[in-house]
Amino acid sequence: MNARIVLVPLLIASLGLAACGGGSSSQSAAPNPNAKEQSPPGDIPDNQAFVRYTPSGAAFSVKVPEGWARSTAGGAVTFTDKLNRVTIERASASAGPTVAQVRRTEVPRLARSVKGFRTGTVTVVKRHAGPAIRMTYLAAAPPNPVTGKRGTDAVERYVFFKKGREAVLTLSGPKGADNVDPWRIVTDSVRWSA
Repeated sequence: MNARIVLVPLLIASLGLAACGGGSSSQSAAPNPNAKEQSPPGDIPDNQAFVRYTPSGAAFSVKVPEGWARSTAGGAVTFTDKLNRVTIERASASAGPTVAQVRRTEVPRLARSVKGFRTGTVTVVKRHAGPAIRMTYLAAAPPNPVTGKRGTDAVERYVFFKKGREAVLTLSGPKGADNVDPWRIVTDSVRWSA
């Protein structure tokens, strides 16, 4: 009888340990491959499709995210989806911009006109369409339509130049979102028609 009194509490204790995760390592929690990916707000999904778009009267085309809403204002075309935006502009210029010129003229102009502007970098980058001036900065995001609160957007502005024409792409999304790959797809897709 004494053996049963000792064995019953040991059995209960071992069952309790197994239920609390004290069991063998074969019950360890492995990542669930079917679990929904947790992404920061503004992350563009990896499976986002892109379609080619040619602005009216432009001598270039660019791929934009499929299914995003399109609007036109002041000669610029903007594609939006939730917290992200792709704005496409065209312009004439006698010569391609330089890093020094952009720092001297464009950065101060944006500082005056963009709410919450905080300068980043101005560099030359290589893309399929050729070299482009890439400017990064932070800006106040549009207000939330429900709360009225503003976040901070990370902005990348690219200026491509060919034969007196500029293609200007401004890509923005919430600071902290990982949109490096989608923005590379867009900026690598610029194609001049002549």
